[in-house]
Amino acid sequence: MRKYEGRRFAAVFISLLVLILAAAYVSLTNGTFEISVKEILNTFLRIDASREHDLVIFDFRLPRIVIACLVGLGLGIAGAVLQGITRNQLADPGILGINAGAGAAVVLFMFFFQGALSESGWLAIMLMPLFGLAGGLFAALLIYFFSWKDGRLDPQRLLLTGIAIGSGFGALSMYVSLKMKSSDFEMAAVWVSGSIYNANWLYVLSMLPWLLILIPIIYWKSYLLDLFQLEETSLIGLGVAAEKEKSILLLSSIGIVSACVSVSGSIGFVGLMAPHIARQLVGLRHRYVLPVCGAIGMLLVALSDFIAKTVFAPAEIPVGIVISIIGVPYFMYLLIKSKA
Repeated sequence: MRKYEGRRFAAVFISLLVLILAAAYVSLTNGTFEISVKEILNTFLRIDASREHDLVIFDFRLPRIVIACLVGLGLGIAGAVLQGITRNQLADPGILGINAGAGAAVVLFMFFFQGALSESGWLAIMLMPLFGLAGGLFAALLIYFFSWKDGRLDPQRLLLTGIAIGSGFGALSMYVSLKMKSSDFEMAAVWVSGSIYNANWLYVLSMLPWLLILIPIIYWKSYLLDLFQLEETSLIGLGVAAEKEKSILLLSSIGIVSACVSVSGSIGFVGLMAPHIARQLVGLRHRYVLPVCGAIGMLLVALSDFIAKTVFAPAEIPVGIVISIIGVPYFMYLLIKSKA
């Protein structure tokens, strides 16, 4: 049985990687300035490289593709962790308010400090994930406080509390952005909607350490996410320090979400859809679910970003809106399914 699961996982994961590479290829070659495969290869191999191709590939398109994949990877894995901890298949960093808390902190950072750090843009970019982490942690603490009942975390209260707190932080972000200068407000409004149009390699550098440290921690503890599906008494019988392990996994997922939000704004529904699709493809074991969640998240964000930048070209729409158009019907479908 396990041998069959391993083969199934390998087939699904390789197929997803091929689709991600195909999405990256389409995004790299298509746009306002179209580039052929030969020109891309020549640019990478430095054969008759031109300044125009260097600018389009290395300064605009490639960092955007890399950011889209990293954000999708982080949000997909964080969504699987939150659903595993809460045993609630409707849990998601956006729905639970963690996205909104991290986003509000970053908007406050942009309002108070962006101007002062304008001469050192790299410093501002590297600090933004820390502010996002503080906001995400604060939101998580509020959610924990109001969702705690009879010595344990109530999954139903968690969902309702997360929606309420997320709405509150969203209102705070909007209020602060309205106090900004007109040019800064436009940037903040697009960013809050979820956008990676201004991606650059500094953004990649700012979020990579978070992903490289926290994702291995989560995968190392993936077996615990399987155990958390059992009743509390069974966990105690197995000698699992449930609340301690939940806290470690929750903090790791908040750190990942905060790093993603700091470079892409609030992109919702990726962490909701990816775990459901992954479980249908590879089963319930988180050893297999987590990598597939990350790959599905990468594919979702990369494809959505391509749609966002090409459908209304030369104008662009935030990638968060494209994903929401897909995610809202999917969320309604899950609600109806869970009710049934």
